[in-house]
Amino acid sequence: MTIEERFWAKVDKTETCWLWTGCTQKNGYGGFSIDHHKHLAHRVAYESAVGLIPEGVEVHHICDNRNCVNPDHLELVTHAENMRRGYWTTRTHCRNGHEFTPENTRIVDGYRRCMICHRRADARYKADRRARYRSLLARTT
Repeated sequence: MTIEERFWAKVDKTETCWLWTGCTQKNGYGGFSIDHHKHLAHRVAYESAVGLIPEGVEVHHICDNRNCVNPDHLELVTHAENMRRGYWTTRTHCRNGHEFTPENTRIVDGYRRCMICHRRADARYKADRRARYRSLLARTT
């Protein structure tokens, strides 16, 4: 069996997405081994059907299904564009449950940041610095 035959044998072609039936990673992306080297299944599918992936671009799932390897659902985009289109852009709350509101949200390097969590982390950082400073002073006196 060729590499391409082995690869496409692990694909379930539905009416929309072509679902990867081989192994998947914890994050939902399919994995495929070639000569004992692991590759992401959607990247192998793109290169097999369309061509090589140039440096500096990533393969984006238009369908937002990480398990899909349909070349018609894959497009090349920059990392910044891939992040802008990511599933996390539709989340309404941060990982600690705070709502993303205009008052509570800042955009930093293209990512949404929860200001409640940021302020708490900043306060912990400053308290740790003060404690280290006091400890240093106590040792020198």
